[in-house]
Amino acid sequence: MTAITDFMPRARYTPVASPVLEAKPWPAVARFAFRFAVVYFVWYFFTTQMLGSFLVIPGLPAADLGKVTPMKQLVIWVGTYVLNINPTVHPTGSGDTAFDWSQSFTMVVVSLLVAIAWSLRTSATRHDRFLKWFSLFLRYALATTMFSYGFAKVFPLQMPTIFLSRLLEPYGNFSPMGVIWYSIGAAPGYERFIGSAEVLGGLLLLLPYTALLGALVTFGVTFGVWMVNMTYDVPVKLFAFHLVVMSTVLFAPEIPRLLNMFVFSRPVETKAAPRYGSTPRAQRGWLIAQLAFTAWALGFSIYGGFKSWYQYGGGAPKSALYGVWDIDSMTVDGVMRPPLTTDSTRYSHAVFQATSGATFQKMDQTFDRFGAKIDTVAHTIMLSGGADTSRGGKLTYQSTWPNKLRFEGSISGKNVQIAMTLHDLNKFFLIGRGFHWVQELPVNR
Repeated sequence: MTAITDFMPRARYTPVASPVLEAKPWPAVARFAFRFAVVYFVWYFFTTQMLGSFLVIPGLPAADLGKVTPMKQLVIWVGTYVLNINPTVHPTGSGDTAFDWSQSFTMVVVSLLVAIAWSLRTSATRHDRFLKWFSLFLRYALATTMFSYGFAKVFPLQMPTIFLSRLLEPYGNFSPMGVIWYSIGAAPGYERFIGSAEVLGGLLLLLPYTALLGALVTFGVTFGVWMVNMTYDVPVKLFAFHLVVMSTVLFAPEIPRLLNMFVFSRPVETKAAPRYGSTPRAQRGWLIAQLAFTAWALGFSIYGGFKSWYQYGGGAPKSALYGVWDIDSMTVDGVMRPPLTTDSTRYSHAVFQATSGATFQKMDQTFDRFGAKIDTVAHTIMLSGGADTSRGGKLTYQSTWPNKLRFEGSISGKNVQIAMTLHDLNKFFLIGRGFHWVQELPVNR
């Protein structure tokens, strides 16, 4: 049966547009902090080691722009006349030199001035689009740095797994950095674990849909590294602190959503990953570019790790006389020297590890280190003392038994004869102890 209402005219439905809510302006403090962060971190990226980590191009050396004109002169001037220190440029292997601190101070002051000028000249109350692109830049800068540090641990390179002369050195002679460095190196499985965490943080940062998770993982990892540097006096405190701050900047806009989810148990609105490009085609292009860069950076980092491992890591060629040798007897200028701890010219051990070096430990437990070139055909060893021409010498060697060796020749102007026996490395408890699933008692020596 047909209802009467079926024959009644129906009103046309006209959708009513929802009122457009104008986005709230950012707080003044947030706007100023963002402008400062843009200036400072872009500048920091181009004037530190982060640029070299980002330029993942084989064979391309990255210029250290922080130590060239005019940046170099500006930093030295600020350090000398403002901070009253002496910031000099010289290779040290440290990231906490007077120059590094003066450089960071200079960039902070200049970035503050630029942020103030920017704030005075703009009427913008939000920087949503600028934030999107700055976050992309910061993600990639931080991620490639995490790759460089992470793969140096995945392939145990940063903390060497076995450093033979360290096996002979008393624990009390270690620096705080040496303690953490070689204790991690003694456990390559743990070194690979923490390196994998760094790589994971970098990989998540590069992928647009996991960037927030990557920022959180990277924050946890870099904060742990910074604490190690602070408590073990590792001279990368300043750089590690910057990595902590960068990861914080990346997840800071999401703190309210994170608190609602993890602390207040409130519903959290979904948020799409940022899109780059004004058309669907351009957006697909940007997504493909991000994925391609991720694959390139990951592949090159793995390739570089393998190459470095076999070039100067645990897979590198070893000395023809590899091992720790116990010196049984030694004569100096024809005089037999008994193994007395008061004798500073008598050696107790000889150590050969890399193909280009030789180390001799004295009876007082100090070391003489030389460059070494071993000729396995002529059975000769050429020792060099670097810039000190008074050091060095030439030795001939012969094996008198599979684990016996004899040297004759000169070291640092003295004629020597040395007889030695190869030390079984497994007799070092650190190496021979191994891993045990079942332990009735703790072995803590």
